[in-house]
Amino acid sequence: MNWNKWIRQTHRWVSVFFVAIIAALFAVLGLGQEPAEWLYLMPLLPLAFLLITGVYMFVLPYTAGWRSERHIAGTE
Repeated sequence: MNWNKWIRQTHRWVSVFFVAIIAALFAVLGLGQEPAEWLYLMPLLPLAFLLITGVYMFVLPYTAGWRSERHIAGTE
């Protein structure tokens, strides 16, 4: 598996994990219990990872075009 596929697959699984954390937090709140403060901070680590990998995947098509233009200019 190449680097881009690995990042995409990891991004997908971390997003599933993130949604599960948020759903569990809302379920605890729906039961009328007040969760511990650290439970509110649990989604931040996966969210930070999703931000980094999401920005990478967003910028990837632009850098691929830039690299191909640079490669074409170098061969002329």
